[in-house]
Amino acid sequence: MRRWLAAFAGGGALALALAGCGAPAGIDSDLIDDWPAPVAAQQFVPAADVCHQSSQQVGFLTGYNPTACTEAHRVETMHVGTLTGPGAGGGTPPQPGSAGMRAAQTGCDTAVNKAVGADWRSGRLGLTVVLPSPQAWSGGARWYRCDVTEIASIDDTAVDLRTGSLRGALSGAAPLAYRCFNPKMVKDDIDEMVPVSCTAKHHAEFVGVWQAPDTSYAEFTRSTKRTHRACQTMIAKYAKVPDNSQLDFRAGTIYYQPYEEEWRNGNRGVQCFLWISDRNLTRSMKNAGTKGLPVT
Repeated sequence: MRRWLAAFAGGGALALALAGCGAPAGIDSDLIDDWPAPVAAQQFVPAADVCHQSSQQVGFLTGYNPTACTEAHRVETMHVGTLTGPGAGGGTPPQPGSAGMRAAQTGCDTAVNKAVGADWRSGRLGLTVVLPSPQAWSGGARWYRCDVTEIASIDDTAVDLRTGSLRGALSGAAPLAYRCFNPKMVKDDIDEMVPVSCTAKHHAEFVGVWQAPDTSYAEFTRSTKRTHRACQTMIAKYAKVPDNSQLDFRAGTIYYQPYEEEWRNGNRGVQCFLWISDRNLTRSMKNAGTKGLPVT
């Protein structure tokens, strides 16, 4: 007890002595207000326009190692957005089929289509929506990342190393764009769509992406006639022929639909092809008119 009183008394005497001497010139004698305010904690947000050696399904910080797109890579982040509204609520990142996942898919579709110059599904491109890890989400992260890859073919989503950005990949000459094909048939099913030059003999040609209505996947898969008819309309527009009942005698259709999980996450893009089974085509049917695509 004595020791505590002595220390207190000594400290008080020192404080009195300093007060009596006054502060040196240029010093305001208020020590507290000279400390800088603490910096607010910053939540990690990934960068856009960078590339990666490998893909991520979840954006763990430990796996984040971006590189310049001029270096060999497999994945390119084209856009980073922010989830708001209902999609940003909840204690965990959006689950497949949730409002948040659909909002992120829509945001990525819009941004990537603009970046590559056309609907990304009209060429050899894959799109993955990457969300924060559960730990980052609980810490306030609400970003979503739009990662784009070059895939081997419409039937094979394998991803190889590449160099250079995919921005503008589906505009101009567009070497990755889908064009003409020879379907490999197994009985009545398409086993593979083999790409060929449109000046070589072929039997199918890509005509566009139809945005299917927002129904259940079960309803969509039951409505095959509706999908066939929608692709016929795309053929008529592509080839510049009348969109009427005679289309059945001009060309058939082949279409690729999203997988069920892709559908639940908001991907409604159906890839439509015109198909001529009984004769060889040796030119593109784009703007070919009724002479190029006659009733047979």
